[in-house]
Amino acid sequence: MDSREALVALNLVDGIGPIRVRQLLEHFGDAASILRATRHQLLQVRGIGEETADSIAQWEKTVDLIAELKRIADFGCTIVTQADAEYPESLRQIYDPPILLYVKGSLLPRDKSGVAMVGSRMTTHYGLEVARKLGYQLAYMGVTVVSGGARGIDTGAHQGALSAKGRTIAVLGTGINLVTPPENAKLFEQIAANGALITQFPFNRPGDKQSFPIRNRIVAGMTLGTVVVEANLTSGALITANFATEYGRQVFAVPGRIDSPRSKGCHDLIKKGAKLCEGAEDILSEFEYLFPQTNRPSSPSESGTPPALELSPNEQKAYDTLSHDEISIDDVIRRSGLPASAVSVALLSLEMKRVIRQLPGKLFVRNQ
Repeated sequence: MDSREALVALNLVDGIGPIRVRQLLEHFGDAASILRATRHQLLQVRGIGEETADSIAQWEKTVDLIAELKRIADFGCTIVTQADAEYPESLRQIYDPPILLYVKGSLLPRDKSGVAMVGSRMTTHYGLEVARKLGYQLAYMGVTVVSGGARGIDTGAHQGALSAKGRTIAVLGTGINLVTPPENAKLFEQIAANGALITQFPFNRPGDKQSFPIRNRIVAGMTLGTVVVEANLTSGALITANFATEYGRQVFAVPGRIDSPRSKGCHDLIKKGAKLCEGAEDILSEFEYLFPQTNRPSSPSESGTPPALELSPNEQKAYDTLSHDEISIDDVIRRSGLPASAVSVALLSLEMKRVIRQLPGKLFVRNQ
């Protein structure tokens, strides 16, 4: 058994978290030696009680390592440990980094400049549109968008990043083979092809009240900062924001309607010192050493000409319906012959590419 396989086995033993594993590694030197240790030897380690020592000493009775390794191979994912270069450097710096990550897709060096985007599962239309727009803007500027793959704001953030043909990472609160929510199955495939699905949990581990906060610490820990788009005062997104603060990372919050319960969490964060976020520039201005202005795409107003961008067929159809006169989204749908959902995505993409702009009342015009 090599060290990687031994870590997979330790990750399957109930009741052993990353802090205890680190203590064991400091004492025994490597993961395989931990699994070979006797109960008496395990009890000599600081912080290891009788129950934990029993669980490790008898691990072969409760853990089917061969079956888990087969599931890993069959599913096409990889195991990334802290000894690997692919392990996110920012995550390595927190006090309780996962001992390993199941990864479907790829982790790249550029992901170290990732930004987390989180929020409510039960979102408003405004929140979902903002999540898609910010996800698009960040990905278009080369930022990896990290979220949790859940309904609502998470889904919008991933969709926006993918629309910009950028990178996005979903951190799961379940085993990597479980799709939660089930309607995101296709989205998860797209994320794995344009970034990664990652989790610290073994196969078939369902999500629960413990696993999702554990997931949230990874979202906050592997990113430069966390953007909360929409959240009520009891939202799990605030847990992620608290982790970000604890890890010394920047927290951003998007303002909303003052009479909307879905905005109260964000407004509370702003009162407590989070940076108010109205667009990607508010985020990138905090990290100018990583994203200098010279590296960002110029807008038509800056360059004097529209950017030379290729438009998708749907984007071209939507763009062709527009002129310098204001027209409503309903007119774009009618003139283009596209479904309403396709028009909404196309207009958002065109707006992010800065060839059109949206006016109050859902009216659209060309920029040039």
